[in-house]
Amino acid sequence: MKARVHIMLKNGVLDPQGEAVRHALGTLGFDGVEGVRQGKVIELDLAGDDKSAAEAEVAQMCEKLLANTVIESYQVEIV
Repeated sequence: MKARVHIMLKNGVLDPQGEAVRHALGTLGFDGVEGVRQGKVIELDLAGDDKSAAEAEVAQMCEKLLANTVIESYQVEIV
């Protein structure tokens, strides 16, 4: 079973990488982009077949290591 974790900075947290991408897009002629938020995706290969247990375990991984929950939010997807 695979789990996919989407991690993004929370609203209100400055995103310098997103701002750099927005600026670069404007330089390339894409003037309609008003904002960019940059994030990351982590894919995990998990043993077992209990979807709810896997989701709970991945959430614990996020809380302890994968996401900085002070400034980041995360979303777990079991695929």
